[in-house]
Amino acid sequence: MKKRKVAVLGATGTVGQRFISLLAGHPFFEVVALTGSDRSVGKRFGESVHWLLATDVPDGVADMEVLPTDGSVDADICFSALPTEVAGDLETELARTGHHVFTNASPHRMEPDVPLLLAEVNFDHVGALERQRRERKWTGSIVANGNCTTIHLSLALAPLHRDFGIERAVVTTMQALSGASYPGVASLDALDNVIPYIADEEEKVLEETNKFLGGWNGTDFVPAGIPMSVHCNRVSVRDGHTETVSLTLRGKPSVDAVKASLRAFRGRPQERCLPTAPQHPIVVREEQNRPQPILDRDAEKGMASTVGRVREDPILGTKFVVLGHNTIRGAAGASVLNAELLVAEGRVG
Repeated sequence: MKKRKVAVLGATGTVGQRFISLLAGHPFFEVVALTGSDRSVGKRFGESVHWLLATDVPDGVADMEVLPTDGSVDADICFSALPTEVAGDLETELARTGHHVFTNASPHRMEPDVPLLLAEVNFDHVGALERQRRERKWTGSIVANGNCTTIHLSLALAPLHRDFGIERAVVTTMQALSGASYPGVASLDALDNVIPYIADEEEKVLEETNKFLGGWNGTDFVPAGIPMSVHCNRVSVRDGHTETVSLTLRGKPSVDAVKASLRAFRGRPQERCLPTAPQHPIVVREEQNRPQPILDRDAEKGMASTVGRVREDPILGTKFVVLGHNTIRGAAGASVLNAELLVAEGRVG
């Protein structure tokens, strides 16, 4: 396969750095452009970035010039880590000029012609791209991935909704500091503390989960319609979002049946052995004290959701804990896997 030329938009930020790290040496993609804010444009990437990852800046990237984000970007595919306040208009401009945008930003997620794609879960939603291109009269495209919390929750819920049906759910999140970007939450606010509010987060989890788990009828998205109560909290953990989940499943399946459903779950990325696809998108732990961020966030190179403490819930029926890396599968990794899948399926240009 000839490598596709790709750009990373908003390359100097936390998620932009994850994109760069995941794309280094990628068999499908070659990074040919990096974009940034006015503060960085015209500088070498190595001079403008405060590199936050444990790995070094990939070879060749440090000397690349940071470019402005506009329709002149010379790349077929654009991975967007743009800030929310500018992403909407800039991503639209890029799609209008023929680019295929895979975005981690939120402005387009709930639009009626934009797939909110979770690669193992709802590939049929890419059918919306035909409507998107026809109605917007462009040759490019926009494909969104979800909020970092919603991605790991929805990955764990997907096989249960498919195999049994979810009637209602209660979710409480304990979200890592890196989810607030860098420098994020001030240290004196975060240390020795839990912050029981993240702006717009609970609404995103509710809306995006129901879009992920819903259908595409050839014309419109049909939400799953699962009633949910969501509590979102910021906790003093560097990386890895932890979520406690209680839900009612149709037929009242046993704990063993729930675990079997989670363990057996696979999707198109696994069938195609895509480069970034986890072998096991859901890892089920049996230990009473797992999952834990420090032990489990890097499962399957950060691309899996880890589920533990699966047990009966005396009120709703079933409960468990799910954990996932918020800047890998919860952000950049989700977009890269989405792009791999659409390229492999011949749905991008």
